[in-house]
Amino acid sequence: MYERYFKGTGTLIKLLLRQQRFKIFAWLGGLVIVTLAVASAYPSIYKDEQSKQAFALTMDNPAMVAMLGPLHEIENYIHSIGAVFAHEMLLFTAVAVGIMSILLAGRSTRADEEEGLTEMIHALSVGRLSYLSAAMIVLFLTNVLLAVLTGFGLAVLGIEEMGLEGSLLYGVILGSTGFVFSSFTVLFAQVAETSRGATMLSFAVLILAYLVRAIGDVSNETLSLISPLGWTVRTEVFVENDWWPILLKIAAAIIITILAFYLNTIRDLGSGFIASKGGKKHASAFLKTPFGLSWRLGGTNIIAWAIGVFALGASFGAILGDLETYYAEMDVMQAFIAEDAGSSMTEQFIGLLMAIMALISVIPAVMTVLKLKGEENRNRTENLYSRAVSRGKVLGSYYILAVIVTIVMQALVAIGLWSAGLAVMDEALEFGTIFTSALVYLPAMWVVVGIAVLLVGTLPKATGFVWFYVVYLFIVLYLNGILEFPQWMVSLSVFEHVPTIPTEEMDWATMIILTVIAMIIAVIGFIGYNKRDLEG
Repeated sequence: MYERYFKGTGTLIKLLLRQQRFKIFAWLGGLVIVTLAVASAYPSIYKDEQSKQAFALTMDNPAMVAMLGPLHEIENYIHSIGAVFAHEMLLFTAVAVGIMSILLAGRSTRADEEEGLTEMIHALSVGRLSYLSAAMIVLFLTNVLLAVLTGFGLAVLGIEEMGLEGSLLYGVILGSTGFVFSSFTVLFAQVAETSRGATMLSFAVLILAYLVRAIGDVSNETLSLISPLGWTVRTEVFVENDWWPILLKIAAAIIITILAFYLNTIRDLGSGFIASKGGKKHASAFLKTPFGLSWRLGGTNIIAWAIGVFALGASFGAILGDLETYYAEMDVMQAFIAEDAGSSMTEQFIGLLMAIMALISVIPAVMTVLKLKGEENRNRTENLYSRAVSRGKVLGSYYILAVIVTIVMQALVAIGLWSAGLAVMDEALEFGTIFTSALVYLPAMWVVVGIAVLLVGTLPKATGFVWFYVVYLFIVLYLNGILEFPQWMVSLSVFEHVPTIPTEEMDWATMIILTVIAMIIAVIGFIGYNKRDLEG
């Protein structure tokens, strides 16, 4: 039985660890360092009972419950800084862990199969389930390591109201959440025929889990218990320290994994239970162009992101009417939003929100540029360049599409925010103001896109660095007000040089400089791409 199904699993574990080691270390390092850094800053943010009580009162409304989870008794927040920290950080950190697990699982399963690596491995003397079992063990060990580092790290901080049991539970919550979404991804790797399909299905489950939890926490607790993220917020970490949701997560992950293993045994290698749709017999004139091909390869992904950012913009716009009540006394928001007697809380919030949405919107633009590198890795650009087409024209098609994506995404954010705000605000902000506050981030977004082009053109093996920079932008934006980074670290974030509209005046000189920098970086990338050797 072992020889037939699991022979060689130990050797494949070493192979996958070697293949994924940099991604694993980067994810674990980022999650653990950010968690511990933020936790260490909370005692200085909430210094007394009054500030903790103000936090609890601010959280006591349906919007905040939907966003962060159900509220504890006010006394729990007053007597435990750990309860405050967990209420604000646990759910979003769990979502980040879910994203990590989905990406790592997708890479180790369906992506390797799609690229022919799994077929090559199965040509050797290994068991039918050895590769899948090795992938699951690596994912499990990754999440166990995350749980251990986070749990003991929080305990070592020595914060009086964050004890050892609560700290360990916090870490185990994150690890078990990652294990659940790893198992979902492995299951969808058997169902879908492509790595993109498996990843999109997994992200759809993550989003659905968040929405079901949000609706259930506000209106029906039973509904929330359907969601793995609903179990996460019911652990009452640093308050009651309930471990039963962890058992539910582990049980669910095991059941889903067993189902994935069964499906793997009854399907053919390279196939899926959901077949890909057949394409048209004849390509259109548009598809025969490099730009048309770049749109065809990334259009579905772009449309999905467009719907998502519009929905996010509209959801934030829906709370603008009560914004002053929600955030006026929230200490952690005051760390982000400086007091400005010349502008309202709504205007200050919009400035911060547009920076966040610009960071989200730049992700599909970067993905568009890196799609060309993915095609090169799969040796598909050979067929393209065998025809009468230049490298510059092909890279230019992806670059132009990425620039268009940034414009469309920010426009949709502005339209969603304005349209929803118009329905709930007595004195809605002008559309031009919201539109300007969104588009002002375009030059900074183009710099990030330019970095992606630069890496594709000159350092193709280091293209992953652009994602480290995007994460760095998020960290600086979210945590600078709390952790007070040195000025040189803040200045490295291109988004920090953008004027915050409508609380600040437009700085055209800075906008022009950023645009020129973006163009120079992209031109260097084009020159490098035209000169370097291509894979294949």
